[in-house]
Amino acid sequence: MVRIPEENGPRVRARELGLPLGRFKPGKYNAITDVEGVLVGHTTIIEGSGPLRPGFGPVRTGVTAILPNLGNIFMERMSGGGFVLNGAGEVSGMTQLMEWGLIETPILLTNTMAVGAVSDGVANYLVQRYPGIGDEHDVIIPVVGECDDSWLNDISGRHVRQEHVVAAIDAAKSGPVQEGNVGGGTGMVTCDFKAGIGTSSRKLPEVLGGYTLGVLVMSNFGKMHNLRVGGLPVGEVLVEKFKNTPHRGKSYGSIIAVVATDAPLLSHQINRLCKRVGLGIGRVGSYAAHGSGEIVVGFSTANIIPRRTQKMVYKMKILLDQRLDPLYEAVMEATEEAILNAMCMAEPMTGVNDNYSPALPLDEVRRFVDACRPIFASVKKRPHQTSVPASKERPSDEDREGEVTLGSALPTQVRGAEGIPFPTRPAPNEPPLDGPP
Repeated sequence: MVRIPEENGPRVRARELGLPLGRFKPGKYNAITDVEGVLVGHTTIIEGSGPLRPGFGPVRTGVTAILPNLGNIFMERMSGGGFVLNGAGEVSGMTQLMEWGLIETPILLTNTMAVGAVSDGVANYLVQRYPGIGDEHDVIIPVVGECDDSWLNDISGRHVRQEHVVAAIDAAKSGPVQEGNVGGGTGMVTCDFKAGIGTSSRKLPEVLGGYTLGVLVMSNFGKMHNLRVGGLPVGEVLVEKFKNTPHRGKSYGSIIAVVATDAPLLSHQINRLCKRVGLGIGRVGSYAAHGSGEIVVGFSTANIIPRRTQKMVYKMKILLDQRLDPLYEAVMEATEEAILNAMCMAEPMTGVNDNYSPALPLDEVRRFVDACRPIFASVKKRPHQTSVPASKERPSDEDREGEVTLGSALPTQVRGAEGIPFPTRPAPNEPPLDGPP
C-alpha cells in the first residue's frame, strides 16, 4: 500500500478554501445550531489498532445527538418529516415520524450495528426523565440513523453502550459543532476520503422571510472519481494521485442528514424540504447507488405541539407553500457545504486491519479553486437581485416572490401551487369584482 504524505497545515472548513458555496449567507456558527434551540453533542470511541478481532477492536465509532427544543422535545413536540432517496439504510422511528408528522425524541446518529443499543439508550434516558412513559404517556420510538463504518471499525463488536448515548445527549450544546472524526462520524468515509460529521446553515434575507435553516450530516458515501468540490471535478484530478492507495471496495456507503429550520412548516412541507437535500448530496457527486442509504429527517422549531393540553385544538403558524422556494435553495446549499465540511475537517485515520482513509488534500483543492477563481468572480450575484428588468409597469400576474415581505404579500401577489395567479375569474353565478352589484 502506498500512502500519500499528509499535509502539515491545519484542517479548515470548506468556506475557508474560497469555494463557491451558494448565494445565501450562513448563520453565526454556520451550523445546525444556528437554529435557535437546537443542540448537538458527540461521544467518540477510538480504541486499539492492528488486525480485526471482533468484539475487541480496533474501535472507530461513536454517537451524535441532535436535540430540538433545548432537549425538551418529549413534552413539547415539533412538526417533523423526512425523505428516503435510496433505502439501503435505516432510521428507526421514521415510520411513525412520517405518519404523525411529529418529532418527539432526540435524533441520534451512529453505526449500523449500534442502532438497537442507541435506541435502548435513548429510551432509558427518556424513561428516567419522564417516568410516566408507557403509563401516563404514550410509548416512544426513538429516531436513530445509521451508516456502515466497517472499513475502519469493528462494527460487529457492537462497542457502543448506553452510557455513550447518555454522554452524547448530556454533552449537547449550542454554538460551534465539532466536525470530522467525531461522534457517529468517527469511522465514516466519503468519496474514499475520511469524512464523518459535517454541518452548515443558511440565513435567508428578510425579504425572503429571514428564516434560518441548518443541516447536519453523517457522511459516508461515494467513490473518489465522482467527487465534486464546489462544482469542480476535484475527484477526477485526485484519482491518479491516489491510485495506489487501497479504497473501500465492497460498499458504496450511505449518508444520513438532519434538517432544522425556524420557518413555520407543516409536515408535508418538511417532507418536501427534505427531498431537496438529495439535490445537495448530488452536488458533491452521489448518484444514490443501489447499496446506499440516503435518508433525511427534518423538523421545524416554529410551532410547539404540546403533549398535555386541556384544549381540543391548537393553533399553528404556517408558511405559504409558494414561499418555500428560497428554503429549497438554502437547504441544497447547506447540505453541499455540510458534506464538504465533514471532509475538510476530518483527519486521516487508520482502522481495522490497518485499513487507511486519507484526508482530503486541502492544498490540492486550494490550487484547483485558485485556478478557477476568475470564473467565480465573474458570476457572483447578490441574493436579492432579480433578472427582471426594472420597469414602472409590471404584468399583473408576474411572480413577485422575493420582492415583497411576507407581511405585505397579498393573495394576488403570489401564485398558486399550479403556478396560476389567484383569483383569476369570479366564481360561477357571481358578478365580476369590478361590475355592478
